[in-house]
Amino acid sequence: MNTPAAAWNIYRTRFLIKAQQLTQPLAFVDPLGREHRGQPGDYLVEFSDGRRSIQRREIFEDIYVAMGPADESWPSCVRRHEPLASLRPCITGPPAAA
Repeated sequence: MNTPAAAWNIYRTRFLIKAQQLTQPLAFVDPLGREHRGQPGDYLVEFSDGRRSIQRREIFEDIYVAMGPADESWPSCVRRHEPLASLRPCITGPPAAA
């Protein structure tokens, strides 16, 4: 097997998401007109900007690691009218010591 000359890098996903595993089929059309379909076992994913999509179980469980239950204030740090470029990560807990 030929490998490229570039060195290997480690990656992680950049975003926190909220998700729930589907227990029955689900289909919906998002605000951009894209159709999403999922089957039991797939995941309904909500991003911090309010967008939703469905991801196949195999892909979702390969990418994401559970961090605990989401509370009702999700996403408390995002105002839906802000452009995506202006969104900053949510910071929770006390400020870091200087």
